[in-house]
Amino acid sequence: MSGVRAQQKQKTRQALIEAAFNQLSADHSFSNLSLREVAREAGIAPTSFYRHFKDMNELGLTMVDEAGLTLRQLMRQARRRIESGGSVITTSIVTFMEFIDNSSNQFRLLLRERSGTSKAFRAAVAREIKHFILELAHYLESETPCDATHAYIQAEAMVTLVFNAGAEALDIEGQQREELVERVIWQLRYIARGALLYVRDNGGNEKS
Repeated sequence: MSGVRAQQKQKTRQALIEAAFNQLSADHSFSNLSLREVAREAGIAPTSFYRHFKDMNELGLTMVDEAGLTLRQLMRQARRRIESGGSVITTSIVTFMEFIDNSSNQFRLLLRERSGTSKAFRAAVAREIKHFILELAHYLESETPCDATHAYIQAEAMVTLVFNAGAEALDIEGQQREELVERVIWQLRYIARGALLYVRDNGGNEKS
């Protein structure tokens, strides 16, 4: 019986997370959400909220973790698609744009809280981005001549570029979106090519 209760509790907890994400929009940030609104959309009484989260801040930090995990899982899937053939950069960017289209509120949360007023939220987003960079760096180290240091530098530059492009992509579509994607693909190619040339010409030496 305890197993059934645990499953129900987890289901309700997830319903609260999804309800909060559903209420985010271009004009409605996490700081605008109320506990009552989230509880009502999740179909529970406001007092029941506290069985799952200490307060709205704990809910928000959990949402940041979930958004970061969703993005990392999608990019892992992209790398598996790459293994069966296809451009690394193009496949990765297409996958990232799919994330923005299908999980725009999750991405909005990461963007807003990345530079928000809450130190705890900024730290949580920074941690998720760091995880993302580290996974990409590990992939670059295993698939290119770059050592760990140069792979990390390259990954950090790429992630920064892609996140900034993602912020722009939220507000455009159609031909503008296609042009943005093409431009970002070329920018990422420049970064990748530059990293390879540097390693080739300097043998990993730190001198410029």
